[in-house]
Amino acid sequence: MGALTGLSQILSGLALVGFVGVTLWLLLRPRERMAALMPAPRGLMLAAAATALWCGAITIFSPGSSQSLVVQTLRDLAMLSWLSATFWSPRAPMSRPLRLILRMLGTICLITLLLGAAAHLRAGAAAEPWMTPTLTFAAMVVAVGGLLIIDGGVRHASAGQRMPVMAVAAGFAMLWAYEVNVQLIGALTGEEAKTLTALLPAVVLLTLPVYIVAAMDIGRERMRLSRTAAMRTLILLGAAAYLIVIALTGAVARAVGGDYAELAQGISLLVALGTGGLMLASARSRAWLSVMISKHFFEHRYDYRAEWMRFTATLGQGDGEDDRNLHRRVAKALAELTGSPGALLMLPGPMGGFRIAEQWHWPAGPEGEATLSLRSAFMLQETRHIVDLDAERRGRPSEDLAIPDWLIADTRAWVVVPVLHFHRMIAIVVLHRPAVSRALDWEDLDVLRIAGQQAASYLAESQSQQALSEARRFDEFNRRFAFIMHDIKNLASQFGLLARNAERHADKPDFRADMIETLKNSAGRLSDLLVRLSPRERGPSSDAGRALVEPVLNAIAVEMRPRRALFVGCQAGLSAWADAGAIRQIVQHLVTNAIDASDAGTSVQVVAVAEHGRVRIDVIDQGSGMTRDFIRDELFKPFVSTKDSGFGLGAFEALQIAQAAGGAIDVASEPGKGSSFTLWLPLADARSDFDGDARVMKVGHK
Repeated sequence: MGALTGLSQILSGLALVGFVGVTLWLLLRPRERMAALMPAPRGLMLAAAATALWCGAITIFSPGSSQSLVVQTLRDLAMLSWLSATFWSPRAPMSRPLRLILRMLGTICLITLLLGAAAHLRAGAAAEPWMTPTLTFAAMVVAVGGLLIIDGGVRHASAGQRMPVMAVAAGFAMLWAYEVNVQLIGALTGEEAKTLTALLPAVVLLTLPVYIVAAMDIGRERMRLSRTAAMRTLILLGAAAYLIVIALTGAVARAVGGDYAELAQGISLLVALGTGGLMLASARSRAWLSVMISKHFFEHRYDYRAEWMRFTATLGQGDGEDDRNLHRRVAKALAELTGSPGALLMLPGPMGGFRIAEQWHWPAGPEGEATLSLRSAFMLQETRHIVDLDAERRGRPSEDLAIPDWLIADTRAWVVVPVLHFHRMIAIVVLHRPAVSRALDWEDLDVLRIAGQQAASYLAESQSQQALSEARRFDEFNRRFAFIMHDIKNLASQFGLLARNAERHADKPDFRADMIETLKNSAGRLSDLLVRLSPRERGPSSDAGRALVEPVLNAIAVEMRPRRALFVGCQAGLSAWADAGAIRQIVQHLVTNAIDASDAGTSVQVVAVAEHGRVRIDVIDQGSGMTRDFIRDELFKPFVSTKDSGFGLGAFEALQIAQAAGGAIDVASEPGKGSSFTLWLPLADARSDFDGDARVMKVGHK
């Protein structure tokens, strides 16, 4: 123990020399330079001087002695004064509870200083038994209060403080925390922690660099704790509070005696196990705790750096087998961003509108035909709303978004996020309600908007890769059939030669005529096939403009008259915002399919009207019809056809041209009852009146 005492004396002397030097350095530093680094530079100099005086007391006497405890009150008063002047100002006053705590601590320090000094002035005062316990208890109260003042000051400085200020505050907190720890261990054991008390000068030496940092012209940048560090600090503070409660319980139990000690231990164990078990077993409790901490301890709801790194990591690559699907990763990333336990992702369907294509942890899934109509999708795309479904359920919508009934009825659905890429909606994500429901605010809307745009870029890139893959398939298709076209052309030439030879050498006139007619028909069919296989150059979206619909439909009717008479009905003056050639090509595909699918004696109707700000063109036949599965899975896929000699490119090409023109194709059909193909195109009048301004707002608020 003697060696430890000697070491303590040496460390105390070093601390005394160090703080005297720092005090002189601060005194000689230019006031303007110090004022630029931190507020209240004189308060910091007084704190360093008071600490030097205290170091002299523990050097002459010993750490934990009544004399050093009396001088310690001067140190604590100087440190509290600096904290008050640094973190609060007349423009940003201290809260009433902290102001009361600060006044109470100042009163305790003054009373302790006066009583201790008066007692030591009398002969033999150091031997009085009441002095050391009383001074120790007062020092513990001041240390705990000082930690509260530091915590309140750091949280009050929401705009951030410069690094020297935060360093000095951290040094004060470390010193007070160590002293509280020493006194708590003494309270728990019932004996003075002599070893830890003797090492107190070492802790004082560790706080010396913060004064040096404060005196040097460094650290002008502002400093903030990360959320991880803040959360760990809160956990440590909770553990410290638990130790304080246990210490007080042990002290009361020893004072009362009897079986109260066993009862206190049992109650403490039950409370600790119950709280820990609740946090581990209940996801709702963990979510509630997270919401409360984010709401009351942080300026912003999201740690943007950490959340964005996790968001991009989820989009970029998946960890498991289920995360290899990009659509599922998009739903997962948006859900994790807001703490939602699940999400649905909807993609454009071949018949118009949006249908559920992927889900992530959505229990049981929606029942029935869970789709979003073309009108709803169009309104979401034009307005760019992030839809708060709770506001819709309360009957306070800001726009007629025509949200489907199944989405309103499913109370698990919380938010609808349109995923837009350059004002084109390529997906819709429906987020599951989190464990602790809360109202959306501006920060949620901003995060979801920018996250949706980021996710849209990934989806657009994936779609581009798919389009490139299909283009390569088309190239292979063209290369493969180029040889066939060459052979067919040669065959047609041979048939022509045969027809000429037969015409010249045939003996029977009737046979000669039949052979010539047959060969001519075959040559004509082969020539038609060559025309159908030849590539066509088109650019339906490049020449978009006002195009009258009725002349286009009449021209198609005239062209199809040899095969079938069409019934054409068109609203007068109806015009679409598209290329007239693209409209004609799409309707020709649809009319040709309708004629091929219906009997010769049945009619084919083409009707065009304006509806919901769009041009609607219906092609209706009374043919064999199609099943819903075929429409959803095969109708608009390339190289899939119900015809024995078909290539399966007509419907696919029509859909591609319609989407490139800003439209869509909707299909209604039943086996044996015919089919109705609906082409939707932008209305020219609506396009010219639309100002193009994008708006993002919460539903229910203007």
